[in-house]
Amino acid sequence: VASEKLHVELVSPEKRVWSGEASMVSARTLDGDLGILPGHTPLLGVLVDGTVTIKSDSGAEEFSVHGGFLSVAKNRVSILTETVD
Repeated sequence: VASEKLHVELVSPEKRVWSGEASMVSARTLDGDLGILPGHTPLLGVLVDGTVTIKSDSGAEEFSVHGGFLSVAKNRVSILTETVD
């Protein structure tokens, strides 16, 4: 369904970095690059150092992350990173 959105939370130990509705999230994990769209299969991935891109109605934002985890379930994407720039 085109109107579906992802609810995304990008957090580090210090703060919530980004929170909101997005149309797509891309990230790099130990298993390779992921593109996550609404309706994505549930997964848990280990992040590697790289860029997380969050595309929302206000445009695309990129964050440089260092380690952490990414989980996807029921159009909710949680990204927990050790550090983010």
